[in-house]
Amino acid sequence: MKSFNQKVAAITGAGSGIGQQLAILLAQQGAHLALSDVNDQGLADTLSLVKQYPVKVTLTKLDVSNQQAVREWAENTFKDHGKINLIFNNAGVALASTVEGMSYEEMEWIFNINFWGVVYGTKEFLPYLKQSGEGHVINISSLFGLTAQPSQSAYNATKFAVRGFTESLRQELNMQNNGVSATCVHPGGIRTNIANSARMSDSIRSLGMNPAKASRSFNKVLKTPPEEAAKIILEAVKHDKARVLIGNDAKILDLIQRITPTHYSQALDFLTKKTLKKN
Repeated sequence: MKSFNQKVAAITGAGSGIGQQLAILLAQQGAHLALSDVNDQGLADTLSLVKQYPVKVTLTKLDVSNQQAVREWAENTFKDHGKINLIFNNAGVALASTVEGMSYEEMEWIFNINFWGVVYGTKEFLPYLKQSGEGHVINISSLFGLTAQPSQSAYNATKFAVRGFTESLRQELNMQNNGVSATCVHPGGIRTNIANSARMSDSIRSLGMNPAKASRSFNKVLKTPPEEAAKIILEAVKHDKARVLIGNDAKILDLIQRITPTHYSQALDFLTKKTLKKN
């Protein structure tokens, strides 16, 4: 897909952050938009930023953990736009907790959004992408889908799962040679609201972390602007890249993990302790 002009792009989590910036850049390039988010105000904010462009925009309040709702969104998007070329499964949430301190309900919550939301978005939109003859699935994993972190076991699990799911999907699409491809995106620290909206468990005190300060500490390492991340993602789609790393932190930690896959955690432990001392 060398051009987004007159293509139809569906985006989850389009009310802020990377999703919002993807909507803006795609509209600038002539793509029609089907935007969804769990937050009505966020969708309204994004609409105000893209309505200046001569493209069709539809808005849907959506909980991506609801399979039937995602199915209806896909059906309505096809009815409203006549075709669908791109699905960006971008919506996600965060949870900081130890394995021991985490409830099963918390783990189900994050899996329902971060993993099953990606599965639903992929499966419900894939038939329409194939029908278009020129389609692309873009699933947002994370740096934490490449390396594990203390207090992030559930988040790590969801993002590793997205990575495996997407890489297998891409192989199948390549074998089918049907005009559709898939890209897995691994952002590092992107300047979004995910840290502020994350659930923080008191159990992380056993790791020397303060739940009240954890969000502020995490925000300090969110360096990459979401608009830069969106540009990198769209260029990756145009070049049909299988994997995209965003930010120097993602690139450096990925390199460390490749060099020493069984010992990289020692470097991360050191960095985590150093950060805790500063805060």
